[in-house]
Amino acid sequence: MESDCIFCKIVSGAIPCYKVYEDADFLGFLDIKPLNPGNSLIIPKTHHRWVTDVPEFGRYWEVAKIVALATQPQVKADYVSFLTLGMEVPHAHIRVIPRFFNDAHTHGIDTNTLVNLSPQELSNLARTIYQSIKP
Repeated sequence: MESDCIFCKIVSGAIPCYKVYEDADFLGFLDIKPLNPGNSLIIPKTHHRWVTDVPEFGRYWEVAKIVALATQPQVKADYVSFLTLGMEVPHAHIRVIPRFFNDAHTHGIDTNTLVNLSPQELSNLARTIYQSIKP
């Protein structure tokens, strides 16, 4: 754990999150500045700088797929995109981004085009996604 890493602080519980997935190795939570409704971040619980540094690389992507497939019907998305830039926070993260044919991301994904969701909307959405994954 890196003491100055915001994602490590989320894993430790020092900073709250809108959790959509959790197992022994990975945590998924809604982005508080979403690119579209249901935009989640999937992170390893141990600190790794880049996605390619994560030891369970294949399982990591399987978790992203689980979250994507659970999120898509909850937000009625047409499809889901994945993004791994890694420059915003120095902790590996896969963005799971629900997409809509008429969304504001007409030429790929514009990381400056955000949607505004209230804390209550984020909380409700996180709960429905989490419950659809955990029976």
